[in-house]
Amino acid sequence: MAHTDEKSSHPSPQRSAAPRREFLKGAAALGGAAAALSVTAPKLHAAGSDVIRIALIGCGGRGRGAALNAMAADPKVRLVALADLFDQSITDCRKQLTKQKPDQVELSDETCFVGFDAYKKAIELADVVLLASPPHYRPDHLEAAVAADKHIFCEKPIATDATGVRRVLAICEEADKKNLNIVSGLCWRYDQGVRETMGQIFDGKIGRVIGSQANYLTGPVWIRPRKDGESEMAYQCRNWYYFNWLSGDHITEQFIHSLDKALWLRHDEPPVKAYGMGGRGLRSDLTQGDIFDHFAVVYEWADGSTTNAFTRQVRGAYNQVEDFVYGSDGKASVLANKIEGKNSWKFDGKDKVNMYQQEHNELFEAVQGKRPRINNGTYMCRSTLLAILGREVCYSGKEITWDEAINSPQDLRPQKYSFDAEAPAVKVPKPGVYKFPIAKPGDKSGSV
Repeated sequence: MAHTDEKSSHPSPQRSAAPRREFLKGAAALGGAAAALSVTAPKLHAAGSDVIRIALIGCGGRGRGAALNAMAADPKVRLVALADLFDQSITDCRKQLTKQKPDQVELSDETCFVGFDAYKKAIELADVVLLASPPHYRPDHLEAAVAADKHIFCEKPIATDATGVRRVLAICEEADKKNLNIVSGLCWRYDQGVRETMGQIFDGKIGRVIGSQANYLTGPVWIRPRKDGESEMAYQCRNWYYFNWLSGDHITEQFIHSLDKALWLRHDEPPVKAYGMGGRGLRSDLTQGDIFDHFAVVYEWADGSTTNAFTRQVRGAYNQVEDFVYGSDGKASVLANKIEGKNSWKFDGKDKVNMYQQEHNELFEAVQGKRPRINNGTYMCRSTLLAILGREVCYSGKEITWDEAINSPQDLRPQKYSFDAEAPAVKVPKPGVYKFPIAKPGDKSGSV
């Protein structure tokens, strides 16, 4: 999931920066590595202890994996709090993690919190928080963690609408002022083979980059049947993947990994515009929410290069997950870690660390001052918006510019967070009919 910026010791392919007001212009990061090491970060440990306390917010499979990676990153790490919307998720997570890491799990009934506000209580108990809830809640969780001076591991994406993206960028700027670390769950930026491959591209091994092809063609994901007597809000929250307000659709929740590599390829400069098409061929009833099952998007950059981006979740069809970069002197297959053409090359894979583990290794080293501070805020915001842009051009059937996307007043938050509250209406977008909300001339929602 990860880049060289002035605030991390990432290899040269990484050029993401700490977030700045020049979000649309691609500003450089503040400060140098030496300055980042010399700043005073919030105190980590309780008095008389070298333990690093972590809290897990969102106790599903990805959250459990993140907690295991965090505990494996340093023997001083202790899991001290859990938070989730559902009691059963807490129970299952606690049982599994206690079994796998008995010496590092220090949980009690009093430090396991359930409900929409549970994250606030868990954050208070930790030095580092792991945010792995459904994407919709990420802005609120990030805001609370930064306000409480906590270091953060933040799963992707960071929001499901432009309003959320703008909020998160401002939150990351505040984290910068407080010298807090934020590591993104865009895991391929922390994969050694992908880092090396991107480095070869940046060094000119395929010549001038002409364009790229991002494919994420897979089968469907899990679905959870409705329980007897369950409210619509509870059902949607348990099946969050299938509802746009919660997941951002699979182009945002899953395909963001591929789109992030397309952004990385352009040194984190956003495209000018996008257009595309999509729909749902097999998700034919509302038990599968309001998301599409296929998207095809063309992103255009100011330098004339394009990324053709295809993602699909259909059972029994051709599958492929790969990112192809085409240059004047060759072709790179990013996940295969190889280059074909004038300067053929292949990554040898020796001593490679699992990317999920690597992102936590680097986070906890940075938290302890063993490497420069990390703030992945800029690229995790831009990649999220890139995905939202792709979703909205397919939902609407219209061409949409980057400026129109980032300044959109779209806000998918429900009026109230409660299982007894009215859930957002389920309505599948129809291209040519659906309207993406665009700010009125002169009424910019934010400069990010």
